[in-house]
Amino acid sequence: MTLDLQFYLSLILRRLPVIAAIIFTATTAGILYALSLPPVFRAEARLLIENAQIPAELAASTVRSTTQEILLAIQQRIMTRENLLDLATRNDLYVSAPQMTDEQKLLDVSDRISIYMPNTQGSTGVVTVSFGASEPELSARVTNEIADQILQWNTELRTKASASTLDFFEQEVQRLTDELAQQNAMILEFEQNNRDALPESLEFRRTRQAAQQERLLQVDRELAALRDRRQRLTELYDRTGRTVTNAEARTPEEERLDLLRQELASALVVLSSTNPRVRALQNEVNALEEAVKEQRDAAGGGRLTPFEVQMLDIDGQISYLAEQKALVEKDLGLLQTSIEATPGNSIRLAELRSNYETLRVQYEQAVASLSQARMGDRIEATDRGQRISMIEKAFPPVVRSEPNRRRIAVAAFGAGVILSGALLFLLEIMNQTIRRPSELAKVIGAPPFATVGFLDGAAPGRRVSNGSFALLAVFLINIPVLLLLIHIYVVPIGSLLGVASNTTDTKGAVEPAPASTE
Repeated sequence: MTLDLQFYLSLILRRLPVIAAIIFTATTAGILYALSLPPVFRAEARLLIENAQIPAELAASTVRSTTQEILLAIQQRIMTRENLLDLATRNDLYVSAPQMTDEQKLLDVSDRISIYMPNTQGSTGVVTVSFGASEPELSARVTNEIADQILQWNTELRTKASASTLDFFEQEVQRLTDELAQQNAMILEFEQNNRDALPESLEFRRTRQAAQQERLLQVDRELAALRDRRQRLTELYDRTGRTVTNAEARTPEEERLDLLRQELASALVVLSSTNPRVRALQNEVNALEEAVKEQRDAAGGGRLTPFEVQMLDIDGQISYLAEQKALVEKDLGLLQTSIEATPGNSIRLAELRSNYETLRVQYEQAVASLSQARMGDRIEATDRGQRISMIEKAFPPVVRSEPNRRRIAVAAFGAGVILSGALLFLLEIMNQTIRRPSELAKVIGAPPFATVGFLDGAAPGRRVSNGSFALLAVFLINIPVLLLLIHIYVVPIGSLLGVASNTTDTKGAVEPAPASTE
């Protein structure tokens, strides 16, 4: 199927008045709409995003939020309901429209505000702030106020973040200090309560346990020997009525006193006189001396028999050794209890010390972080970190930014072209008449033998009347509209007619003859 360009071109030319009427009407409507829109002036203020003045290798700020994040937070603060309504009230944006509700005001103000934030990714960039208003001065004033809010909230957010970080680490250091003191007190209290069962003295207690066990065996041997001696002396005395002894009869206290004196002399050779062991021996010697003295005073009228003296000596030694055995057994029991408790105490003490070491490491890290937080807070307080500064304030614009009337007129012209094309396409689809040989062949199913040319008649007159009617409709509809546009947006028609009338009168008037000087 070939495209019959000549036919379609003739079709377009035949309906050209209708196409012109549609395009002209759409264009006129677009121009009317563009002229009816109120002018909008949009002043712009530029804010510069600057990097930190101090290198991060030397001292870094504790504010880790990027400028993009901070700007987004500031934008959300600006767009809050309370701030937008306050902004409209301070600048009297809706004094002339008291019937507007708060919701309508919020939508209108938010549509007027424009904050362009480039994707800086931490580097230097420029933020553009603008506000649309019907007056240039009002646009500049509100734009500068919004820019000042951005600067104020940027400083506030950064200083607040650094101060919050500093406050956190100060509290953390104080908390760790208190916990370290508590943990140290727990360790000291545990060591004090278990000083006899600590792992550090385990080897000493085991050595002492072995020595006391050896001492217990020795005491048992001595007790067995004394009991055997006493039994033999008793049996000898029972059989013979006397005892065999070459030594002078002495009391057990006297024997014991001699032994203690010898032991005291031996101790003084190794230990000093202030040693607790030496003092204990000295006290026992003094006590026995008093007892021997009392015995001798009491026995001044008569002396004991040698058997009685030996029995008393043996009984005294047995009693002393029994006391020593009880003390050794008690000491061994305490040593065994402390040795058995040492593993548990070791685990508990290791846990306490491990907790203390963990707290100490955390404390050192918190102190280092506190130092960095103080430096970061100082950087933000002196405005040496990353910041936003004003590089250009908003000034009243000379040229309006909205609406773009030329663009609206061009768009209206394009809409007219599209509408006219759509109309032609619709008319062509709806028209079922046969106008070409190809259409006739399609209907009859065979090619025609001949065609009859166009016969002049009433059709040309009808075509001319249709085109004239279309052009007349265009003029009748659009010329009054154009006159109305000129009257509203350019100059009143009455003024133009008055100027024209005055010009005609001036041209038709005759200057009067000059008066004679005679």
